[in-house]
Amino acid sequence: MQKLLLVGLWLVAQAAVGWTADKEIPFEHDTFVTSRGDLQIYFIGHASLMMRFEEYVVYVDPLGRLADFGALPKADLVLITHSHGDHLDLAALADLRKEETQVIVSAGCEGRVENAVVLRNGEHRVALGLGIEAIPAYNIVSLRPDGQPYHLKGEGNGYVIEFGTTRVYVAGDTENVPEVKALRNIDVAFLPMNQPYTMTPEMVADAARAIGPRVLYPYHYGDTDPTLLVGLLKDRKDIDVRIRPMR
Repeated sequence: MQKLLLVGLWLVAQAAVGWTADKEIPFEHDTFVTSRGDLQIYFIGHASLMMRFEEYVVYVDPLGRLADFGALPKADLVLITHSHGDHLDLAALADLRKEETQVIVSAGCEGRVENAVVLRNGEHRVALGLGIEAIPAYNIVSLRPDGQPYHLKGEGNGYVIEFGTTRVYVAGDTENVPEVKALRNIDVAFLPMNQPYTMTPEMVADAARAIGPRVLYPYHYGDTDPTLLVGLLKDRKDIDVRIRPMR
């Protein structure tokens, strides 16, 4: 509720001067220096991220209960990891879209988003000059009462996004499956930590040890204590674990 109020208070400033200053976006962000200029990553919450790079605005899994997306910068590119309602929010997506917005979705979202490009596991595409690779996102261990995985293989994506030579991995809803642990040369990783749907802190630590990201954000962590991950990776001084409001 507080975030929604803050967004509302900035509406007048947005209309008057446009989205040119960081202070006009009421969400915490980190800045990374890439080979093509600064990349700013805004932590909207849960699994929702906004990234500003060059003249472009990129969103991942915008979720309307977290913010008034109609009051935020319009999207040049939106990436949807899978079809669950806390990741595929058609109303939030409609608020963000403009005529030229590109939308990339996973196979499980096929036919649900108008004029979207389906990127299947393992496929690669270039959008806005950014390389985008779809990484499988699924469960092996965590199962529903009927024995089915919470996330089926082939339906969901994580995405590796290349901002110049800087590689950002947003995992979506997955466990520490082989395709995740095989990733290399990742600079920034967002790994989910929400039981029973995704990973335990131990699973995230296992994936992080394999991937070796320079910066690691636990995200979509629900009621799991994200600080547990700091202790599990205390011997990995090469991995900067950053806790942000991504419950």
